[in-house]
Amino acid sequence: MPPQPRPKGKGLPSGALSRRRNGSASAKASGAAKRKRPMYIVGMGGSAGALEAFEQFFTHMPADSGLAFVLVPHLDPTHKGMMPELLGRCTSMNVVQVEDGMPVRPDQIHIIPPNKDMTILNGVLHIQEPNSPRGHRAPIDLFLRHLAEDQEDRSIAVIMSGMGTDGTLGVKAVKEHLGLALVQDARSAKYDSMPKSALGTGLVDYVAPAQDLPQKLMGYVRHSTKIPPDVAVYERTVTSSLLRIFTLLRTHTGHDFSFYKKNTLYRRIERRMNVHQISNIGRYVRFLQENPHELDLLFKELLIGVTNFFRDPEAFKALKEDALPAVLKNKGKHSTFRAWIPGCSTGEEAYSVAI
Repeated sequence: MPPQPRPKGKGLPSGALSRRRNGSASAKASGAAKRKRPMYIVGMGGSAGALEAFEQFFTHMPADSGLAFVLVPHLDPTHKGMMPELLGRCTSMNVVQVEDGMPVRPDQIHIIPPNKDMTILNGVLHIQEPNSPRGHRAPIDLFLRHLAEDQEDRSIAVIMSGMGTDGTLGVKAVKEHLGLALVQDARSAKYDSMPKSALGTGLVDYVAPAQDLPQKLMGYVRHSTKIPPDVAVYERTVTSSLLRIFTLLRTHTGHDFSFYKKNTLYRRIERRMNVHQISNIGRYVRFLQENPHELDLLFKELLIGVTNFFRDPEAFKALKEDALPAVLKNKGKHSTFRAWIPGCSTGEEAYSVAI
């Protein structure tokens, strides 16, 4: 069956060139020179049934969006990687299989090689041999965690059809770093385990069939570029609106956020505003008043735990060299020592103290 023409979508007005997969080297070099750094890097994961979902997604994805796509599907390690050729039939973006040390480029689809793990550092992809046997690996989680740490709020996670739970921890990591999470509607997926598991986090921003996710994604990207960075958090109107949001949250959930760091809170509130394409915080307050379900989603957004082992090195150094020796100095050989850890999130802080 001949490839179907890709519907024309409006990309961002950034002057990027749409590049045919078999286009000239000069055209590709010109496009890369105009925009070497992608606005966002989209990490996409899937397993069984994901190829069809990827084809539906990229058939409807503008080729000049300024975004970069990195695909981490579960591939059969014994088969030659055919996905670049297959996806090249449904998009005019350049589609490549990743090689170690390859920089991520805008308007390009980067696909992990079979039987490999992949990470990213400073926008450069690194290939490595799997550390775990097949069946126990989570290459999607691995990549998305590195993507979140490397790109922070410029990271986007997309989870497609598949069996198992790979990608769920990656979604959490992306959300911890103020990134965006999209999931294929489980009802449209051939295999719904991965989408349902990701949805179970309660942190997903958009849910839609694969062919509708590009529209959701581009709406978010277009809106986010209209808002200048570091919006005046301290302006009187913004402060007033924040206080109204705190009041709504306290009434709805019983939690008082008024003593939290204002900048951190505003960045997470701004993310929810971007998801709904609301530019004015006053309008977002009205949206919260009219949509109590959004209060639940905002509450989860504000409580996302940002944590890792030995997160504050100076604090653990002081604990090791000063606090613990002083506390243990006069303890008897058979006495009991207990440590209470506030705000242990998913346990990393408690385990770090124990270690």
